[in-house]
Amino acid sequence: MSNFSRSNIPTPINQVLYNYEVGSVQRKLLKEACLKLRSETPDIPCVVNGKEIRSGDVQKQLICSDHSKVLCTFHQANKEILESAITGSMAAKAKWEELPFEDRAAIFLKTADLLNTKYRYEVLAATMLGQGKTVWQAEIDAAAETIDFLRFNPKYAQEIYEQQPPANSPGCWNRVEYRALEGYVVAISPFNFTAIGANLPSSPALMGNVVLWKPASTAILSNWVVFKAFRDAGLPDGVIQFLPGSGRLVGDVLINHRDFAGLHFTGSTGVFNGIYQKTAANLSAGLYKGYPRIVGETGGKDFHFLHSSGDVDHFVYNTMRASFEYQGQKCSACSRAYIPKSLWPEIKEKFISIQKQMKMGQSDDFSVFVSAVIDKNSFNNISSYIEHAKSSQDAEIIVGGNCDASKGWFVEPTIIQAKVPHYKSMEEEIFGPVLTVYVYDDDKFEETLKICDETSPYSLTGSIFAKDRYAVDTASKALRQASGNFYINDKCTGAVVGQQPFGGARASGTNDKAGSSLNLLRWVSARTIKESFLPLTCWKYPYMEEEK
Repeated sequence: MSNFSRSNIPTPINQVLYNYEVGSVQRKLLKEACLKLRSETPDIPCVVNGKEIRSGDVQKQLICSDHSKVLCTFHQANKEILESAITGSMAAKAKWEELPFEDRAAIFLKTADLLNTKYRYEVLAATMLGQGKTVWQAEIDAAAETIDFLRFNPKYAQEIYEQQPPANSPGCWNRVEYRALEGYVVAISPFNFTAIGANLPSSPALMGNVVLWKPASTAILSNWVVFKAFRDAGLPDGVIQFLPGSGRLVGDVLINHRDFAGLHFTGSTGVFNGIYQKTAANLSAGLYKGYPRIVGETGGKDFHFLHSSGDVDHFVYNTMRASFEYQGQKCSACSRAYIPKSLWPEIKEKFISIQKQMKMGQSDDFSVFVSAVIDKNSFNNISSYIEHAKSSQDAEIIVGGNCDASKGWFVEPTIIQAKVPHYKSMEEEIFGPVLTVYVYDDDKFEETLKICDETSPYSLTGSIFAKDRYAVDTASKALRQASGNFYINDKCTGAVVGQQPFGGARASGTNDKAGSSLNLLRWVSARTIKESFLPLTCWKYPYMEEEK
């Protein structure tokens, strides 16, 4: 693409979702893809500078709903591979950031089309089997959201580049150049969203940066399919390095380096805090060239708050979806609810009735609503909260509570009623299919809003359900700092790229809003340029002239 022109990015439109109805071609193709992956065990390498490297340190990704079966094996990066990746990235950096924006954008736009065609059913099946997502949860993640990120981000990037100074002095021209960061970006992605795995490395790369990508070990296969699509679309070698491996080793090598310029992270608050502390210590030691950009989305303890004027059925259906879709393993999942006493008996009955209808099973069984949680550690952690509730005087299990690890890591959708507002599972992130309910007196609405705001250290998502507009206004103001994404009469999950930029503050992260230009701005460093066209003819200013 010529540097002497400026093109317009195609106007992005949200990807159309498939419903996989009985008899549809899409249903047939997805079932075939799942069967194919169940019969294969691909061996996934590290990829450094375009070369596939097998370290010999082999780990397994299991099918979480059928953990006796290995979905794939993968080679973990060692110190030598990581150091080679740094060297290769820095060697690739100059050519990549000098490539015209249109050419960079074209690669990711093409990746979106490839993921919607050639790789669509492979990435969906890998997400379903490897990460335990049902058909619909995989569709909205691995297909729709992934494709949306890759189509909307180039448009946001174009809008950033178009932001220029509005005024010029006579004889001068002012402009702003949006440079890539001076170094490399580390992308550390989580297991729970294939779309996040695609976005964390690609958004800094789109802005001209080179990226070292560590995918989650429990999402290797789906992330590998995404990486294959990047390469197939023409991504040059060394721009994004694919580095499965130990989080601790990756952090020790990649964060403790002079050329570390940025972190794009989604994961636990504890891990993020540790990286932040390490970065601060390295700054004090004078290790870095500048201040690394630290962008992170971490934990959540997300809420649904019902006012006495709310629509009961609407609240119940939204809460059951937000709490138990994908086994509650979304950082936005509803894990606590505040319900007025006058409505609790009716709601309790409906909760129990719906939970009894939720079929649990293999993720590639098209009739199931919930499947297994991601791994043994998660299963044990979630189980411990359920056992605590069973023995606590401050809690009662309303429905669910059964856990079975014999075949897969299955935890039954569980609803706990907390008798005190600060009960353990009202405050702490569980990341599983556990909803805790606190029943409040109808006349203590505002008092309970304050409790909701102060209960959790997180601030990611939350919802108010009410018909009374004064109640909606009161809640919106009281909970202004309690969530980065706030919903009115809608569930607290399901942010859509291009519609609801996503992110939270407090202990939920840096709130840099994935799915918007706000995030992409973090991956550029602006340089202001002023050019004067007319020469000065005198060094003096007019006020210096002597009076006559």
